[in-house]
Amino acid sequence: MVQLSLSTSRKEEFIDITGRIRTLIRESGVKSGLAVVFCPHTTCALTINEHADPDVRADIMMTLRKLVPENIPYAHTEGNSPAHIKSSLLGNSLTLLVEDGDLVLGTWQGIFLCEFDGPRRRQIWVRIIEGGKI
Repeated sequence: MVQLSLSTSRKEEFIDITGRIRTLIRESGVKSGLAVVFCPHTTCALTINEHADPDVRADIMMTLRKLVPENIPYAHTEGNSPAHIKSSLLGNSLTLLVEDGDLVLGTWQGIFLCEFDGPRRRQIWVRIIEGGKI
């Protein structure tokens, strides 16, 4: 398993980590298999979505803010309940295909760490599993 570290700079942001995951896959030497990407934090998430147009990320964040407002009386006293809920909605792990030694994604897709309680230092854990062809 490889651990990636990165720092977020705002309370909420999407950080494109596609290149970092691609590099790990190439360095692993695995030609065909899976990459499991896991975020061990409860106030951020992982997602795959469009990376060509940043307006898509802004629209996702806007919608999450409307779905999970800041100004309701949450029981959790740390004040970051919305971040926990947003993280649960998106999820903390991805299973990705590896073929020909590279990440398999659609034309417009990218992998994002979704920060909801920053700025913070975050970890991403990656396991690349070699497997046969189906």
